[in-house]
Amino acid sequence: MLPTGQPVWWLQIFAMTALVLVLERSRSARQAAAIGLLFSTAWLGATFWWLFVAMHTYGGLHPILTVAAIVALAAALGMYYAGAAAVFWQLSKSSPVWTAMVFSAVWTMAEMARGTWLTGFGWGAVGYAHVDGPLAALAPWVGVYGIGAIAAWFSATVVLWPSIRWHQRTMVVAVVGAAALLLTVAPRWSTEAGSTTVTLLQGNIPQDEKFESGSGVPLALHWYGEQLQAAKGSLVVAPETAIALLPQELDPLYWEALKARFSGGSQAALVGIPWGNYTQGYTNTVVGLGPRQTEVWRYDKHHLVPFGEFIPPWFKWFTRMMNIPLGDFNRGDLGQASFAWNGQRLAPNICYEDLFGEELGVRFLDTAVAPTIFVNVSNIGWFGDTTAVDQHLQISRMRALEFERPFVRATNTGATVIMDHQAHITAALPRYTRGVLEGEVQGRQGVTPFAWWVARFGLWPLWLTALAIVVVAWRKML
Repeated sequence: MLPTGQPVWWLQIFAMTALVLVLERSRSARQAAAIGLLFSTAWLGATFWWLFVAMHTYGGLHPILTVAAIVALAAALGMYYAGAAAVFWQLSKSSPVWTAMVFSAVWTMAEMARGTWLTGFGWGAVGYAHVDGPLAALAPWVGVYGIGAIAAWFSATVVLWPSIRWHQRTMVVAVVGAAALLLTVAPRWSTEAGSTTVTLLQGNIPQDEKFESGSGVPLALHWYGEQLQAAKGSLVVAPETAIALLPQELDPLYWEALKARFSGGSQAALVGIPWGNYTQGYTNTVVGLGPRQTEVWRYDKHHLVPFGEFIPPWFKWFTRMMNIPLGDFNRGDLGQASFAWNGQRLAPNICYEDLFGEELGVRFLDTAVAPTIFVNVSNIGWFGDTTAVDQHLQISRMRALEFERPFVRATNTGATVIMDHQAHITAALPRYTRGVLEGEVQGRQGVTPFAWWVARFGLWPLWLTALAIVVVAWRKML
């Protein structure tokens, strides 16, 4: 990522090529592991440095402890890559062609482990750097981790190219050329499924006031209530915790007026709100309001943020040092039903849930009820005016490419956008402003190859392929 937050695919290739070059010259597996740890800690720390804003500026944690926590997190996640570097060094004595494949395999396993184990935090996976690059064409086939695997293989192949024999070079060029040709003639996997107009709300409620009963809460209730009443789109979307109170804390007249607004006519709304009570627990929820409802439709967030939305065992002492409201949510089910409206099946996801393509993919197991439009509601206000906003936008864009589905994003501070199934931004609000975005979104139906296999097998096809490459390379060395 550049400071502007925009992805630069060739820079990612350059950095990884430099890593492979240094690993190739390592003298031991231990040295290779140290290099992998140093590289990944610097890369990951530079990727999510904006956690400082959430933990210190808004959470109140001491700045020295905040920096230490971010470095510790980056280093802990970097251990996956340290292990991958050590294994790569051990297996790099096989033929150059296999060595390049081994680097791709171990790197991809490290990426997937980081993105899935211990709740997973795959933010900044190298595949996201390619959302506007030539490898983006692979997204509907192999997803972001598959793109990362190809990028890793290419980087290693560049380093090892002088050692590859001529007949093997010819084979590599032929395979790459054939794959590129197939991608240029491959069909689109989705087709149009009608359209709907949308109104997206961006409240820009200051994060340090958002949960304050004397400032941010009444401001949000007034502004979002006013805009929900005045909205013109067939679908109105308000961001994550737009209403920052539990239902029992709301004025009953406010809630009844909101339900009455959408109980008749030709409009529906998706609104972020914490749902439940302090006795039985609460969820981070999107409620769906529309005509002829017997009860409120709900989507409860499934993939919760550690420390922000649930407290891992033995870490409550750490969160007590910060001021994080509503910090221990209950978890919703995986693969919840879509919200059916105006001929569309709307699939909400909250905050960084769109980071987990393998979880969104569960919704495509039954093509008859697969989403036609994804709806992301977020509050990136926790991270201030940083690259977190742009990074999250690229994550949504990658999901649009993987599933060939449009995304609408309603956020507190940005990026509030409408994007089509090819990840093109068709309408957007200025960031860090209070405003309303109106536009039209074209639904899509059909299933990409990635959606088909990830819905059935998760990431296991990539895991098994990578493991097979490592095992074959190991046996070749015996």
